[in-house]
Amino acid sequence: MNTFTVSFFGHRQIDRPFEAEERLEKIIRELIRSREYVEFLVGRNGEFDQMAASTVRRVKKAVDDTNSALVLVLPYMTAEYSNNKASFEDYYDEIEVFDSGHFRSAFGQRNRSMVDRSDLVICCIERDEGGAYETVKYARKNNKKILNVAYRAEMQERLDRVFDNNNDDKTQS
Repeated sequence: MNTFTVSFFGHRQIDRPFEAEERLEKIIRELIRSREYVEFLVGRNGEFDQMAASTVRRVKKAVDDTNSALVLVLPYMTAEYSNNKASFEDYYDEIEVFDSGHFRSAFGQRNRSMVDRSDLVICCIERDEGGAYETVKYARKNNKKILNVAYRAEMQERLDRVFDNNNDDKTQS
């Protein structure tokens, strides 16, 4: 089976969630319809993660839920998961606990691992700061296809300029 892997990254708070969710739903619908099997990797650390998970679930129910999986990737074992394991297992198709051994770097290492596995990174980046932004920079550096569902076109242009400048710097050294 040919698996296409998608990961989601975004800021903890989104300025215009309805516009981002509308774009996200169209992308997920097209992926499920056009790919043999889609693995959706998501965290659980903010508004965009919750939006991505709920949108994947909604589209799977409406279109087809046999050719995709919603996978929660936790940076480490959490009390929330331990105390509510049955609820998590009902909501997500699979749950992975990334164990880096280092609490402080767990999120970054988990995020990079998700990017490394992905064919496509879908993000909601509205600002050029924070962990999501750094993860998307990592994805770009590793030549991953990136779709930004943030409402502002100028943010996508800024990301492209930053990434293009980083690539220029890399090729000159």
